[in-house]
Amino acid sequence: MHLTTAWFTVIAFLWTGYFVLEGFDFGVGVLAPLLGRDEPQRGALLHTIGPVWDGNEVWVITAVGATFAAFPDWYASLTSGFYLPLVLIILALIVRGVALEYRGKRPEPVWRKRADIAIAAGSLLPALGWGAVIASMVHGVPMDAAHTVTGGAAWILRPTALLGAATFLALFATHGALFLALKTTGALRTRARTVALRVGPLTVALLAAFLAWMVHPHRTGVTVALAVAALACLAGGIAATVRGRDGWAFTGTAATVALTLAALFATLYPDVLPSTPNPANSLTVAGAASSPYTLTIMSWAAAVFAPLVLVYQGWTYWVFRRRITLPATASPAAPASPAGAAAGRRG
Repeated sequence: MHLTTAWFTVIAFLWTGYFVLEGFDFGVGVLAPLLGRDEPQRGALLHTIGPVWDGNEVWVITAVGATFAAFPDWYASLTSGFYLPLVLIILALIVRGVALEYRGKRPEPVWRKRADIAIAAGSLLPALGWGAVIASMVHGVPMDAAHTVTGGAAWILRPTALLGAATFLALFATHGALFLALKTTGALRTRARTVALRVGPLTVALLAAFLAWMVHPHRTGVTVALAVAALACLAGGIAATVRGRDGWAFTGTAATVALTLAALFATLYPDVLPSTPNPANSLTVAGAASSPYTLTIMSWAAAVFAPLVLVYQGWTYWVFRRRITLPATASPAAPASPAGAAAGRRG
């Protein structure tokens, strides 16, 4: 395998890891104000992602950094052509991070309500924005011979981008609901399962339409198989929810996100940013790559540090693997925050 192809695969893996992990973070952030009937419940719901959300964001930092180093032309075209949605996504992530960190610093209900709104908005906007960006990147954007995206940000209103935004939001909401079902008990778990069962069929329909639109123009046996497997895992996750198998249900949606991204990147290759309507202006893996020397140095660095990061993050999830339960004395008047929810027995 050429180093350019290897690093395209690494970057695809990094983005896949980001969406699998941050996907349920976004889902929890959107759903927590809806599923939590009072302050202790909302605090408990947010506590499910409290120990891991910031670690999950390391994946996007690594993915962006790897893209910049391995494919600088791809990075330049993406950040210039997708400037507006990327800036909005970054601002939303900053707002969400601040709200998650400072929500429990003050006991006033108004303070925490505003923090909940900021967390929900800071989760909703990235879910929609990333869906639009990924869909447009795979489908293609107007680009000239210098690989400069033309026409401003009007592409974000195209049907392709809108369908991608809706699909990612629905998929992350289902993924987040099943994560909450896995991590909570009692009424919170019941409500999370109910949301997953209600949103699940819509997610299947949206994902089927989205993958068909993305994969069909450049379909191969591999991309079709990945798309079908993604839909099968999503259906299996919903079926596991019906049977009360929370672990298998969450595994199903995690596999769905991973297989969806795999199908999209497999469809994209050997391009990194297709040009429409003139394919001759497309930016390819070979044309966007750094020098072989740079890719070689990066490969040695990744071989040393990547396993350490993966082991550390796996250890974090193992330490915080238990379900979250509300204190027996919790009531709507009792103050709580993500840091104040108690860890219950392992699910």
